[in-house]
Amino acid sequence: MPADVPVILTLIKELAAYEREPDAVTAAEADLHAALFAEHPHLWCHVAEVDGEVAGVAVWFLNFSTWAGRHGIYLEDLYVRPEHRGTGIGLALLRTLAQTASERGYGRVEWWVLGWNTPSIDFYKRVGAIAMDEWTVFRLTGDALADLVSVPDA
Repeated sequence: MPADVPVILTLIKELAAYEREPDAVTAAEADLHAALFAEHPHLWCHVAEVDGEVAGVAVWFLNFSTWAGRHGIYLEDLYVRPEHRGTGIGLALLRTLAQTASERGYGRVEWWVLGWNTPSIDFYKRVGAIAMDEWTVFRLTGDALADLVSVPDA
């Protein structure tokens, strides 16, 4: 719901603080609103409520496996407020994503987790997720992204 956008952004900021990057979030409510409620959105979010208050979120978008020839779900953020952890909210949010993937014929649900985040890693292993330890994540951003765009062809 559009009315949830402010609290979704608040939870994203709480997650950033938990992940030791409290100043990294530059998104604004307008950015999230535009992404979530576009005519053809490319971002989705499930919220979990307790007593009418948002207690957790799962923010996701589609990816694609060329090997499997099918879409999958990339879970960008899964966050449950500390006072609600251990109550099944995280499991319910992951189960919702698994159901969505299954209903739509997607081949997988995947995400990143910080190596020091052992509570989350243990939780993910308990639900049957497998660490992709042989893969290394790469990212182009900021100056490196701009520099690559301007590199002349060799």
